[in-house]
Amino acid sequence: MQDPSAQPNSSILQELVLHRMPFGKYKDTLLCDLPVSYLEWFASKGFPPGKLGMQLATMFEIKTNGLEYLLVPLKRQAGGRKA
Repeated sequence: MQDPSAQPNSSILQELVLHRMPFGKYKDTLLCDLPVSYLEWFASKGFPPGKLGMQLATMFEIKTNGLEYLLVPLKRQAGGRKA
């Protein structure tokens, strides 16, 4: 049985709409706006270590499972904020 006190960490999703890719072809692109083909490439080659790798893997799961609608309110809330 799942622990009822365990809640999803919404800050992970918020970071996807605020943080930008720090390197590569899509440098300065918001993580939530990375094309699925780029995320698929990382999935096949291996995500980078650490927090960025976790964020990219999360974004890959969101996009490949049709869950992008979860980010819409967060993107709206983020408005013009830049990270």
